[in-house]
Amino acid sequence: MLKTLVAAAALGAAPLSAVSALAADAPPGAPGGDPWRGLKMGIASYSFRQLPLDACVKGIQRVQLHWVSIKDAHLKMNTSTEERKAVAQKFRDAGITPISCGVVYMKKNDEATVRNAFEYARDIGVKTIVAGPEPDALQLVEKLVKEFDIKIAIHNHGPTDKFYPKPVDVMNAVKDLDPRIGLCIDVGHTARIGADPVNDIHQFKDRLYDLHFKDVTGLTKQSKEIEVGRGVLDIPGMLKALLEINYQGHVGLEHENNPKDPLPGVAESIGYAKGVMRMLPVSVG
Repeated sequence: MLKTLVAAAALGAAPLSAVSALAADAPPGAPGGDPWRGLKMGIASYSFRQLPLDACVKGIQRVQLHWVSIKDAHLKMNTSTEERKAVAQKFRDAGITPISCGVVYMKKNDEATVRNAFEYARDIGVKTIVAGPEPDALQLVEKLVKEFDIKIAIHNHGPTDKFYPKPVDVMNAVKDLDPRIGLCIDVGHTARIGADPVNDIHQFKDRLYDLHFKDVTGLTKQSKEIEVGRGVLDIPGMLKALLEINYQGHVGLEHENNPKDPLPGVAESIGYAKGVMRMLPVSVG
């Protein structure tokens, strides 16, 4: 097992074919040979934001993942119902299930725009919108959550976010609202502002509906996203916490580095995470 983890850590120097070979392995004792042990590990399509839709689909296939959170880079918000359904079907035909969309930003007192976001989610067949609503829009969001029965996962953006820098800020804002309004923890932004992603996964498990998975170079405002395993985040601790809470939402790798050629970094990150999963005790979760 140690050899597997060392191999995962060294993936940056390996060819993509070697990364894909490691990604194909299932950990000992994984139910049904699932290397993620029930976690819905996928991709936030923002990772492929500078590539066209077909390249995004092929990239997700290359790393053998089967879930996607669709960003408007691959499906504009102002599209028709037919266009939305066609893009969602393109993912499904490739063996990739759309599970959420976003981040979608929601301005106050703009029902037409917020309603369009819910219609967009409905049309692509997802039950969660990863969102950044302004606080003054929360009553409107709650109204539409009840109408559409679609969850809102508010994304915290760390030091630059004037509304929701930490997961606890999201929860303080929504604690008295419909329980379908919850949280998307961005583990990188959470750590950069001094919060603990592992602790917050446990603390806010009841309203954790999406998660942006990544690593960062440090624990300061200036730190940047980096391939998983090259940074400072507690990758085993986060994956273990998700198993422990029996997390059913999306674990979306959000790779922000090198947007013109993201696939090597995406593959390295997924390979490393799979190596970590192999190291976790089978009894976890």
